[in-house]
Amino acid sequence: MHTQWKRREFLAVSAAAGASLMTRGRLEAAPLKTHLKKALIGKPTIETLESWKAAGFDGIESNDRAVSLDAAAETRKKAEKMGMRVHSMLYGWANFNSKDAGKVASDIEGVAHALRATEAYGGTALLLVPCRIGGMAMPQPWDFEIEFDPKTGHVEKVVPGDNVPYAAYIEAQNHATDASRRAIRKLIPVAEKAGVAIAVENVWNNLWVKPDIFKNFVASFDSPWVQAYFDIGNHVKYAMPEEWIRTLGKLIAKVHVKDFKVDRKAGRGGKFVNIREGDVDWPLVRQELDKIGYNGWMTIEGSGGLSLDEKSKRLDLIIAGK
Repeated sequence: MHTQWKRREFLAVSAAAGASLMTRGRLEAAPLKTHLKKALIGKPTIETLESWKAAGFDGIESNDRAVSLDAAAETRKKAEKMGMRVHSMLYGWANFNSKDAGKVASDIEGVAHALRATEAYGGTALLLVPCRIGGMAMPQPWDFEIEFDPKTGHVEKVVPGDNVPYAAYIEAQNHATDASRRAIRKLIPVAEKAGVAIAVENVWNNLWVKPDIFKNFVASFDSPWVQAYFDIGNHVKYAMPEEWIRTLGKLIAKVHVKDFKVDRKAGRGGKFVNIREGDVDWPLVRQELDKIGYNGWMTIEGSGGLSLDEKSKRLDLIIAGK
């Protein structure tokens, strides 16, 4: 019998074989090339580091931004002795857009101290939210279609059509962008001397809520000492995490692991949930991190409903691309 397939038979069989490889609506992923480390957020006491290491974590992101340089250096020695790392620090909110010049100066000095403390810990990045705005009319998260000037980063429109209802919001955002740039530029020499990146995060502060404009803001410094801290769950109601990852690419210094369930009827557009229980497509997120060559830390924030061991197990699955 003649065993050579006709072209149309070959194509039909090939299509069927391809369909059988589909997982959750896409082809099975190629083997992952990048290596990720596991962490949580907290105060790096010896007891905490010991218990987290026992649960399978590699390090911690310190939230003790007022720690002295000597105490941070001592903690580093103890952590590294047990094979753990204080890989970053969470500074959190600043008020660089404040009308009070004294407050701005105080916050700049606070961030400068935190950069030096992060160096003493042996960390490589400081999470900074430069400022926040609110109290005026804003579009719903899913209605944003931002137009902005790439040279200045100034927003021109936030939705199609009439933007008059959002004039105050646009003005406040543009002021915040300029003020944040001025403050962060003053901090770049401190970051460079410390060898610690200023990792900017836009965590529900109503600023830079779409990937393109956030990338523009971070990239505008044209400095390796200003990068992005990407929180996977914070952005879901504005755009899915994979879009943010593709857009930010190599600007991503660190990653927070968080999940979110979108509900357009809810007051805040949904709610945060335990990791792997929300709308984040974790296998796809892992693939996108691999594509941009992210070899770094995956730090869980939240998921308070899970035990330490369960957090570790779920993060293992995420890192494995499952």
